[in-house]
Amino acid sequence: MNLNSARVKIEERELLYRQTGYVNNPIKEDTSVIEADFYQAKPMTIREMVTRKINKSLCFCLGITIAITFVSYYIAMNYEAKLNKLDNEIVRLNVENQDLQAELDRFKSFNNVDNKIGEYNILQKAEKVIEVTALNSAEKDFSRPIKTASGNFNWAIGY
Repeated sequence: MNLNSARVKIEERELLYRQTGYVNNPIKEDTSVIEADFYQAKPMTIREMVTRKINKSLCFCLGITIAITFVSYYIAMNYEAKLNKLDNEIVRLNVENQDLQAELDRFKSFNNVDNKIGEYNILQKAEKVIEVTALNSAEKDFSRPIKTASGNFNWAIGY
């Protein structure tokens, strides 16, 4: 039997008893159709209320701890990114420093050679300049001896 049809039958019996129509007496919503022993919530004991309050406060503390953990992790990741950036910059500067050091060493070696040459007077400036008059170039003979292949080439074979 359906709940709606049961309610309608109950209302019909009441209407027949009172001899009135549906217009004068609409269906009541406040009366229950089924009556039985249903489970009802028992009032909470003091122990249950205390346990519930403790659970709520622990959940709140856990939520705050999780939020603080996320913020700390974000800050740590930012610092790590900055450290990686600085590390890359340091590596770049070290490489540049090595290149500059090699160039400086090269210049120092040139300077050392120049100083040693100056100490031992290996290269000296001319103290006296000799002037020579030009010879008549028309009289010069630029003939070269003609070489032939008829000579003996023992010196070039196997030695």
